[in-house]
Parts: sequence; C-alpha cells; structure tokens
Amino acid sequence: MRLPLGHFVVALGALCVAVLVGLLRGDTLFAPAAGLAHVHLVLVGWVCLTIAGAMTQFVPVWSGVRLHSTRLAGVQLALLAGGLAGFAAALLAGAFAPLPAFAAAMLLGFWIFVYNIARTLARARPFDVTERHFAYALASFLAVSALGVSLAAGFTRPDFLPVSRVALRGSHVALALFGAVLCTVFGALYQLVPMFAQSDLDAFDRRLQRLEETVYPLGVALLAMGRLVGIAPLARLGGLLVVGGVLAVAVVLARRLADATVSWGPMLRRYAVLPVAMGAWAAWTLPVWLARPLAYDAAVGAPGSFSLLVLGVVGFVVLGTLYHVVPFIVWVHRYSDRLGFEAVPTIDDLYVARVAHVDFALLLAGTALLVLVTGGVALPAPLSRAGDALVAGGVALAAANLLLVVCRHAVAPAVSARFGSLASE
Repeated sequence: MRLPLGHFVVALGALCVAVLVGLLRGDTLFAPAAGLAHVHLVLVGWVCLTIAGAMTQFVPVWSGVRLHSTRLAGVQLALLAGGLAGFAAALLAGAFAPLPAFAAAMLLGFWIFVYNIARTLARARPFDVTERHFAYALASFLAVSALGVSLAAGFTRPDFLPVSRVALRGSHVALALFGAVLCTVFGALYQLVPMFAQSDLDAFDRRLQRLEETVYPLGVALLAMGRLVGIAPLARLGGLLVVGGVLAVAVVLARRLADATVSWGPMLRRYAVLPVAMGAWAAWTLPVWLARPLAYDAAVGAPGSFSLLVLGVVGFVVLGTLYHVVPFIVWVHRYSDRLGFEAVPTIDDLYVARVAHVDFALLLAGTALLVLVTGGVALPAPLSRAGDALVAGGVALAAANLLLVVCRHAVAPAVSARFGSLASE
C-alpha cells in the first residue's frame, strides 16, 4: 500500500508546485524556461507519477496476477521524483548543463516502470481492452523518454540532434500526451466508468470501442512519425485518426454516464466533464491538424487548446480517479480487516464531501476561463486573470482533502499504535 500512496502523494506535491510556478512564471525570479518546467511538473510530476502509482496498484488487480517486483516500483519512484525535481529546478534557474543527467534519471525511472509492468502484464493472457491500451502506453513511455533525453541534450549541444528541434519536440509531445497519457486514460476509463456508473457497454458502445482501438494507437504512431520525419500527409492522417479515436471514446463515456444507475460522487461528476471537453477539443483541433499538422503551435491540438486537453480531460480524470483510489487504498489498509467486527466508515466517508464539491466548482470555472482566454476570447481584465487563481484554489483544496485522508486514517493511527507499543514496553 505504501508504494501507490507514495506515488500519489509525490504527484499531488508536484501538482501544487506546478500551480505555483504557473502563477509566478512571469516573475523575474524565474528563467524564460519556466513554462517548460511548468509543463513537465504537470505531465511528468502529476499525471505520469499518478499513472505509475495506479498501474502498480491496479494492474495486478485487473489482470489477476502478482506485481513483478515491489522493489523496482520503489526504485522507479525515487528516480522519477529525483530526476523531475532536478530537471524542473534547472529549468527554473536557467541552468541547462545538468538537464541531460536529470533527463537520464527520469528515463531510467520510466524504463524500470515499463519493465516492471510489462513483466506483470505478460502473465495475463489473453489481454482485454484495458490491458491492450496499457501495452500501447508502455511502448509510448519507452519512446517518449528516449526522445526527452535527446531534447535535453540539445539544450547544450544543438548539433547533437539528428533532426530539427521542432520535429523532435512535435514527436515527443505526440507520444507523451496522446500515447503514454491518453492511452492509459482510455484503457482505465473502459474499466472504471462502467464499474462505478453500474452501466455496462452495449453493442453500439463495443463497436465504437473496437473502432477506437483500431484507429487511435495507429494514429498516434503516424502522427509522431510524420512529425519526426517532416512528412505532412503522414502526420495529417495520424492526426485525423487520433481525433476520431478521441471522439469515439467521448461518445462511449457520455452514453455510459447518461445510463448511470448510482448516485453521483466526486468521481463521476469529474468524469462527466470528459465527453464535453473531448468533443470540444476534437472539433477545435481537427481543422488545424488538417491544415497544419507539423506546426509548432499545434503540437497538442489547436493553438490555445492545451488547457482544454490537459485540465479538461486529463486533469479531471486524474483527480476524479484519485478521489476513489486514495480513500480506497487507505480504507483497505486501515479498515478492511475490521469489517463485520465493528462499525467502520465507508470509502466516501474518509474525505470531506463539501470540500470535494467546492474544489470541483473552482476547477471547472478556472478551466473554462483558461480555455476562453487561451482561445482568444476577449474578457474583462479581472476575469482573464482569474482562471489561474481558481485552478490553484481547486488544486489546493483537492490535494488537502486527499492528503487529509492519508494523515487521519493511515499515518495518525500508525503513529499512535507505534507510541502505544513503546509505552507498553
């Protein structure tokens, strides 16, 4: 239990630092590369560390096999956290010389993670739809970390890069966001949404699922390759397939959530944002990728769509999942063996529901404002600056709510028991 919780706690800490850097990145204290540090703190520190912790915990559960090595999972956390901390600090200070070393530490951490989960998945046959998506994601993690080291080396040795920096960056972004992150997200959602909405996929949903699984991974590969070698038609076809896959998942999620037969908690409320955000991103991005698939400002979709995709899709699914996963792990560790012998709280009793309502409202409003501002909509000055503050407030409340679960129900009882045993001795 300590390993996934350790990943989640470090990831929440990285998110809080990322929000702080996002608020202050225009300050003269930070180097011009602060924006790059902010992106890596969000995607590597928050999203990828959460993915690593979640796969460590739940791949064995979903696949019905034992984790290959808990020791390797601990090593991956140390390498990823240490490498990211050094990488972000170097970017914020404008010191580029140590970047390759810190990027290499993250590469080693990701490759250990991939090896550990791949060895675990290898025992599960045949693969279901979730396991296949995880396999696609693991392959993307291998490639994107290797490209990341090349990009880091290019800061100090531009002649080291075999292709242009723009091409390498475009491929890196495609593999990172659409391969490693969204393949994991889609695979998990195919399990989590039907499970927690108590709404099974019907025949139409399964046809869409098969369509997405056919076109989406191929689209990611074509988009990344087309950008890397500078072939616009190849990248255009890949982008078209990626958008189609995203739309297929959005329709499946919307249909399952509409048929939910249970009350809506923090998890499902956050998941409900996903179909809307995914549909809006796809409609906004498709014409841009058809016209300019290799453009520098279209790496994550239409210019200005970063907040819509990263906060509106990835952010809400990660926070929604954490609102179940963190209390679930703590509940199993603290209360499962006492069930039936005494009154125990439910999983939803471990966090403060009112705080969850407030952080959801703040994040939703903040994300909407950031999308409008980055999309070029003219807003009054106070509103144009309020998006970052609202997101920061929502993140702080969500992190505090989840960390309080750990402190009150896992750390505090353990410390109390330890001191009690010392006193009896």
